[in-house]
Amino acid sequence: MAVHKRRKGIAIVETKKGILLVAGRDKIFIFPGGGAEWWESRKIATIRELKEETGLKTKSIKYLFNYIGFPWHAHSGKLIQNHAKVFLVEAEGMPKAQHEIKYIAYWKPESKIKLASGAKVVLERYLKEFRGR
Repeated sequence: MAVHKRRKGIAIVETKKGILLVAGRDKIFIFPGGGAEWWESRKIATIRELKEETGLKTKSIKYLFNYIGFPWHAHSGKLIQNHAKVFLVEAEGMPKAQHEIKYIAYWKPESKIKLASGAKVVLERYLKEFRGR
């Protein structure tokens, strides 16, 4: 079965409460972000998705690294693999769950938040390579 490449943008938003995470009904948390439309860059998709999912407005955005996710099956049965660009975003406003997002949480080292496998990989790389710079 052919794997469909999905272009995606991921936002890492550091706050005083911790790193912002979002989840749907399943309460498995991921970073805000989502698929890029065919006509938009992953940077623009990150800004748009952050606003759609949380209501936050991007003040600044900085590219960090690429992430290729684990293949997964869409509802249609198609095999999909995320090809994401990860950005550090400075945002303004108070996040509020919107659209398909039902929950907002903040990750700190002592957190017991259930992270999706891809979110764990992105978080570990961010903490190892970029935290505190």
